[in-house]
Amino acid sequence: MRLLMLGGTEFVGRAVTDAALERGWDVTVFHRGRHAPPPGVSALTGDRTAGERGLAALAGSGRVWDLVVDTWSGAPAAVRDAARLLSGRTGHFSYVSSRSVYACPAAPGLDENGPLVVGASPDDGGDVPYDRAKRGGELAALDAFGDRALLARAGLIIGPGENIGRLPWWLSRIARGGPVIAPGRPEAELQYIDVRDLAAWILDAAADGLHGPYNTVSRPGHATMGELLEACVRATGSDAELRWTDPEVLLAAGAEPWSDLPIWLPPGELYDTMHRGDHTRAHAAGLRCRPVEETVADTWSWLRALGGTAPQRPDRPAVGLDPELEAKLLAL
Repeated sequence: MRLLMLGGTEFVGRAVTDAALERGWDVTVFHRGRHAPPPGVSALTGDRTAGERGLAALAGSGRVWDLVVDTWSGAPAAVRDAARLLSGRTGHFSYVSSRSVYACPAAPGLDENGPLVVGASPDDGGDVPYDRAKRGGELAALDAFGDRALLARAGLIIGPGENIGRLPWWLSRIARGGPVIAPGRPEAELQYIDVRDLAAWILDAAADGLHGPYNTVSRPGHATMGELLEACVRATGSDAELRWTDPEVLLAAGAEPWSDLPIWLPPGELYDTMHRGDHTRAHAAGLRCRPVEETVADTWSWLRALGGTAPQRPDRPAVGLDPELEAKLLAL
């Protein structure tokens, strides 16, 4: 298989690239040159935000591919331009979308036929909200590739290479040891996807010619918040003591779910939207999710190899509980 990866040097794109290389595929990455491309790929450089001029290297390469994978999360006009350019030179287009494309709040168990955000367009440029950007990217892929377009609607993505900071923050905090604020109930069910499982499924699904939308997430409760944090304690070998704290106490103190306390959401509409979506279509199509223990241990190994500091996407805010607020909560 000949794969064109749009991006391919960080997190999801890098996981897809690595998985394709492990299969012996011929891989080309088209990226902005901010990070070194993985060994073993052909590299083309350009800036998709610059319109046709930014795609010159791609347009002039003369190459054809069996599959293109795109993870773009900015203005969907960039997806539109690339998809139109590649529609006659690529057999299949896989777009890494998001369950954020569903109208919020999403009901528990919502499947791929649920209501979607309104107002999104493949022609949107500039500063576009994330949900509309991803839906606009879907529309751009469908417009250019039709039933040759696969829409992988991922939820929470964690694992080695994460440049958002959620699991890396928990690992780093727990590694420091001592009392650690653990939010809510340990039995609270989580729904997420290991980036490597997502990458493997995308390649398998594309090779099989699957198309249309798939919620690419684990089943709800594949792990619990307690299992995740306890796995962090075991992986780091720390003496951390998890102090489970009621949501009401956390919220009253000003601790923000998801941002101050990554991954965690209190019971309610946002929790249902993020952690209780339907997963059956993707699993019937072969999606398999590894144990949380493996995801956590491998992420810790990757983080240690970097010296303990994970990369941070410049377009995403840093996450994690402020030490002063944590000390205040621990003293309650």
